[in-house]
Amino acid sequence: MTNRSALALSLILSLVCLPVLAQTSASNSDLLARIRKEENEHSQIMKTMHMLADVYGPRLTGSPNHKNAADWASKQMQSWGLENAHLEPWDFGHPGWLNERLTAHIISPVKDPLVCEVLSWTPSTKGTVQAKAYQLFLPERPTQDQLTAFLGREKTRVRGKIVLAGKQTIVPISLNPPAKRLTNEQAEQRFGPNPRPLTQPSPTPTPAVVNAPRPLTNRQLDEQLDTFLKDNGALIRVNDAGREFRQIRAFNNRTFDVDKALPTVVMSNEDYGRISRILADRTDVVLEFNIVNRVYPEGTTSYNTIAEIPGTDKADEVIMLGGHLDSWHAATGATDNAIGCAIMMEAARILKTLGLQPRRTIRVALWSGEEEGLLGSIAYVKQHFGSFEDPKPGYEKFGGYFNIDSGTGRVRGASVFGPAEGVNIMRDILAPFKDDGVAGAIASRSRALGGSDNTSFSQAGLPGIGMGQDPIEYFNYTWHTNLDTYERILEDDVKKDATIVAWAIYQLATRDDLLPRYTNDAMPPKPAEPTPTAAMPATPKLAPKVKRSDAKSAAKSGRKTKSRPKAGRQRRTRRRGR
Repeated sequence: MTNRSALALSLILSLVCLPVLAQTSASNSDLLARIRKEENEHSQIMKTMHMLADVYGPRLTGSPNHKNAADWASKQMQSWGLENAHLEPWDFGHPGWLNERLTAHIISPVKDPLVCEVLSWTPSTKGTVQAKAYQLFLPERPTQDQLTAFLGREKTRVRGKIVLAGKQTIVPISLNPPAKRLTNEQAEQRFGPNPRPLTQPSPTPTPAVVNAPRPLTNRQLDEQLDTFLKDNGALIRVNDAGREFRQIRAFNNRTFDVDKALPTVVMSNEDYGRISRILADRTDVVLEFNIVNRVYPEGTTSYNTIAEIPGTDKADEVIMLGGHLDSWHAATGATDNAIGCAIMMEAARILKTLGLQPRRTIRVALWSGEEEGLLGSIAYVKQHFGSFEDPKPGYEKFGGYFNIDSGTGRVRGASVFGPAEGVNIMRDILAPFKDDGVAGAIASRSRALGGSDNTSFSQAGLPGIGMGQDPIEYFNYTWHTNLDTYERILEDDVKKDATIVAWAIYQLATRDDLLPRYTNDAMPPKPAEPTPTAAMPATPKLAPKVKRSDAKSAAKSGRKTKSRPKAGRQRRTRRRGR
């Protein structure tokens, strides 16, 4: 073929293809306009938020609240037209737990309510308990011998007392609070085509002393202190929240066994400090608590909530989106992570309402057990897909999992576990949202667990996609705290997020090929698994295999509990410090 003939053929092909490309571009623009219009005019996202946070929060894994939230979400997605809506069981291995009542007061030398939260998986008090406070000044980073000697001297002093465990944390006043939004430059630095890692100062290591006994870990110290207080007749343990503005993060008794702990509360730093200073005056302080907690044996089985939009010609291939439905119990779990679930449910609702028919199946998953270690999503990936090292039949048919779990801020970019080719595709998919502040996508090579449920997929060698957001108040105010409520949600931001996710999910579900993965020779190695502890298995067990129809029935009925249909805490007679 001569050069002139080749040029002529090239021109002819260009003229043929141009109308097709123009039609595709116009079609995409029209689709995006329809998605935006549906979300702006008919959004259900704040109604979903209200139900998950106000009505069913908090949603601690294994609790009736979580089960009721999962049931509601499943039925709601079914009412929107999603199919195969059901709860999938997995073995949590610990009973459920719920705090139903807490009153906390200082009785003498002044009278005032106290701001506290109960540590989960701890027992109730025996009715109302009133006793003197005693502050136990624990040694810093003790060895076993040092702790044993210290506790030996304190045995008689804690009996019959409400024990403040440790000195007060001095929380410095911040003169430079962190920004609530990323600047465009910061978003570009994090998610742009030439990302630069954010530098973090490295802590100065403690100098090692040759042949010195190793100090106890915080966990060892905590568990030995629980045993000591219980064995020596203390009545209640009080921990300092150590945070500003009456923020409280209350996690769990790490053994998950209420018989191995005292009734335990986490008290606001301000109240803890006040009591500590009065005690330092050699003035007796009398405190009063009434704590009612309940254990649910049936909570050993927890549930992931699943629903689908079936695909067409590539229905056996799956694109997933989700977030964790479980929360901690100090508030209603709004930014962590009811809003992530609401965004993903809303994205699926938009696609279904518009009558779009994806080529691949789109599957929504609302996880449980995330707060205890990504347990629900780990169990799901293991059961349905396997891993790079031990794949199951669905492994090669999986096209990506989108995750949101950073609060209420606008999406600013995505982190994709996969090669540059996959990142470039995601960057192109997100390009229409540049004016909304979306900077792009970056590649991840990490197969380490941590952060959120997208890493359960990445660990298996599958495309886990974590959506990065503006921080707003997440890390410094709402994350895991008693301030994490509906009021902290920015409606405009989360509507934009639902629009972005709906668009991105549909693009992955309709393109000709699956998102590229690492090739066999380029797959990053899987990190070594940590040594399992007695408190929590490193890998969750799957619940006994249940047929899908049976799972739906079991999820609907559940096991009998002593709770009301919507188990929640009774009104607490103390201020929440919001």
